[in-house]
Amino acid sequence: MSDHNQTPAVSDTQPIRKPTIPKDAAVLVVEDNVSNFVLIARMLGYLGIHCEWKTSGYEVVEYADTLPRLDLILMDIRLPYEDGYGALKKIRASERFKAVPIVAVTAEASLEQMKKAQDSGFDGFLGKPLDPDRFPDQIRRILNGEPVWEFS
Repeated sequence: MSDHNQTPAVSDTQPIRKPTIPKDAAVLVVEDNVSNFVLIARMLGYLGIHCEWKTSGYEVVEYADTLPRLDLILMDIRLPYEDGYGALKKIRASERFKAVPIVAVTAEASLEQMKKAQDSGFDGFLGKPLDPDRFPDQIRRILNGEPVWEFS
């Protein structure tokens, strides 16, 4: 018997594709610790993402309004003058930024803090210290509309 009429098995699984980063993506990092900001900026730079920096939640909406484009806000929770929760409320009240994902980035990384961030309206949660091996994929996923809630 010849097996020339048999067709090879066709797999219905697609190859896993890494999410892509939108061209010219811009991220606002709200972080009061210079070392943490430098680490985040370097990791974003590695991904080809431009980032801006604000050290407090105070006047963050006014500052964001000066930016030509904003795709994501990475917001520390513990900030001087106005914490991340206060800044989140102000940003959400601005029509221009209602659809911009805002992700809590905090050293207070626990299930309780993550739940509080979720209940407050954050779009995601990244616990510090950030993992340089996981961070690029976390950012790609967030910029592609996937919620990321990870505290360890």
